[in-house]
Amino acid sequence: QVQLVESGGGLAQAGGSLRLSCAASGRTLSTNAMAWFRQVPGKEREFVAAISWGGRTTYYSDSVKGRYTISRDNAKNSVYLQMNSLKPEDTAVYYCAAKRRPVSADNSRAQYEYWGQGTQVTVSS
Repeated sequence: QVQLVESGGGLAQAGGSLRLSCAASGRTLSTNAMAWFRQVPGKEREFVAAISWGGRTTYYSDSVKGRYTISRDNAKNSVYLQMNSLKPEDTAVYYCAAKRRPVSADNSRAQYEYWGQGTQVTVSS
């Protein structure tokens, strides 16, 4: 049973920074693409960023490109999301996700089988 546990969420002011962490347990995910998604009440969960198993390839949504950085540490079975220049519209619950099989990373929510419980990020203006 794979478990993903996010941490690092909280309250930040506009223009500030937060760093989210996601630790996996139950099996190694060093050969699996991982990603971050976010969701606000009443809206669908949306793609934020993804990273290939080796960390060489990353993808970002247009709304966070240039402000967020996804990274991973396979030795720690973890993925991170550095969020800079935060905006009030970044407020959401952020979810960590991973693919079950060793396939390429992408922005499709349906392709990620493992999910964390989410961590709240609130950005005040």
